[in-house]
Amino acid sequence: MTDWTKHIESNPKKLYGKPVIENTRIPVDIILEKLGAGDSIESLLEAYPAITREDVLACLLFAADTIKNEILVPKAS
Repeated sequence: MTDWTKHIESNPKKLYGKPVIENTRIPVDIILEKLGAGDSIESLLEAYPAITREDVLACLLFAADTIKNEILVPKAS
């Protein structure tokens, strides 16, 4: 399993501390948004040659860890 901490960094001097793929300025949220919109990992690798498949998977694991302990409040119906 990919250890996302080896692929994702957050540095206040880079994009105001937004989580990015390490050694790039590619924000994690852009990768997640594109995956959610139906883009394939292969298309992301073509569009962003500086990243690897493990980087993309690390973005997914980062997102999972980030929301793992969140408390979700259902919307009132």
